[in-house]
Amino acid sequence: MIAWVRHMGPWLARRAENVAALMLALMFLAFLLQIAFRYALNLPIGWTHEVSVILWIWLVLWGASFVIREREEIRFDIIYGAVGPGPRRIMCIITAMILIALYGTALPAVFDYVTFMKVEKTSYLKIRFDWLFSIYLVFVVATIIRYICLAWQAMRGVAPDEFDPTKASSGV
Repeated sequence: MIAWVRHMGPWLARRAENVAALMLALMFLAFLLQIAFRYALNLPIGWTHEVSVILWIWLVLWGASFVIREREEIRFDIIYGAVGPGPRRIMCIITAMILIALYGTALPAVFDYVTFMKVEKTSYLKIRFDWLFSIYLVFVVATIIRYICLAWQAMRGVAPDEFDPTKASSGV
C-alpha cells in the first residue's frame, strides 16, 4: 500500500499542477476574449469577466490545497529561521494545532454556508454558488490534513526545513 502511495503521490501532484495551469490558461483566454470584444468589436460581454473571477478564485484555492509545497508558502520567518531544529519543531506543532483547531471549528459553518448558497446563481452563466464555493471546502479539508501531517512529523522528531535566505527562490 505504501509503495502505491509513493508512486501515485508525485503523479497526482503533477496532475494538480496541470489542472492549475489549465485554469490559468483558460482565465487568460477569457481575459483576451474580453479585451477583443470590448475594444476591437465595441461589444462588451460580461460572462468573460465572470469566468475570469471564478477561475481566479479556484486557481488560488486549488493551488493552496494541492500545488504549493510547505517550503513555498509565504510566511514571516525571522524568528523561525533563527532557531534550531528543536524550537522549530515546537513552533510547528503549536502552529499546526492552532490552525487545525481554527479550521476544524470553522468547518461545519463553512459547510453550512456553502450548501446554503445553492439558492444563488451567477449573473451571466447561472452557475450555482454552492458549486463555485465548494473549492473552499476542499481548501479547508486539505489544509487540515496538511497540518495534521506536519504536526505528526514534528511530533515524531522531524524538524521542518530551516530557511536559508541565500537559497530563496520563486518555487522553481
